Amino acid sequence: MQVTTIGVDLAKNVFQVHGITASEEVVFNKPLRRAQFLPFFAKLEPCLIGMESCSSAHHWARELTALGHEVRLIPPMYVKPYVKRGKSDAIDAEAICEAVTRPTMRFVATKTVEQQSLLSLHRARDLLVRQRTQLINNLRGLVAEFGIFIPKGLARVIGFAEDITLGEVLDLPDIANEVIRNLSEQLMALHKRVRWYEERLKQVAKEDTRVRLLRTIPGVGAVTASAIIASIGDGHQFKNGREFAAWLGLTPANKSSGGKEKLGRITKMGDQYLRSLLVVGMTSLVRQTRSHPERASKWLTSLLERKPARVATVAMANKTARIVWAVLTRNEPYSPRTIA
Repeated sequence: MQVTTIGVDLAKNVFQVHGITASEEVVFNKPLRRAQFLPFFAKLEPCLIGMESCSSAHHWARELTALGHEVRLIPPMYVKPYVKRGKSDAIDAEAICEAVTRPTMRFVATKTVEQQSLLSLHRARDLLVRQRTQLINNLRGLVAEFGIFIPKGLARVIGFAEDITLGEVLDLPDIANEVIRNLSEQLMALHKRVRWYEERLKQVAKEDTRVRLLRTIPGVGAVTASAIIASIGDGHQFKNGREFAAWLGLTPANKSSGGKEKLGRITKMGDQYLRSLLVVGMTSLVRQTRSHPERASKWLTSLLERKPARVATVAMANKTARIVWAVLTRNEPYSPRTIA
């Protein structure tokens, strides 16, 4: 019997595969070890393969596509409704096999090796930024116990740590000075690493044409633009800009029923990293608008007059996401509309 559809439940070493025919008759549901995985699919005729979009899914999707199969990646939350009962690899593979055949199912575009390489820069930088923040909080709290106050702001803390590493000795016991010196040295090393990643991202931004196009949008810098390119590529997997904004979780939750329209807060269901970058970028844009109102757009100025600043930044992030999609799909720089 010829297999037409296969659901794959990915794991580290043992993968579960569930295959059916065109008449939806089950052919197999069995585990495969990592060494058996590709040889097994190499022997099969080209078919439709469904997998959950997880950390290794993009790699296996590229490998299976090279063998001639059609691979579709599904968000895990869309597979869950098709799980009958219980939790096992065989049940999950069956659910994936059923979900991939649904006509209204939404899929994740397979990332290229270049996209994943660029995204690794962002993942590593994000990890080091969080570690630096933890270290700064620990250092600030530690010296505060001795009555030493470090003002807010990254530059102030880095300046304090730099002075300590250059030989400044606080009027404290030797043990406390040694601990503060070690923490300061660790903080300076982390900060140096973060700066390296930022410089590398700026270098990528200069080399990539699409990143340069996105940087023409107000509030979108090198980090945000490169993260978007690494995550969605050319953006053609989305039908329109609103669909991209909804994927980022920047659209209000729809809770309408019985003909009554009721919209809630933004869903926050998409990529948290991209969403936070856009919101932070728009927060900077709002600050620039308040300090230099003559440079701001009339739409943003009127929005700030009617709404709180945080609501305005989220609304701007939603609008910017739609502009990002338009710039990518049209492959042309951003040009604001002018009303005569």
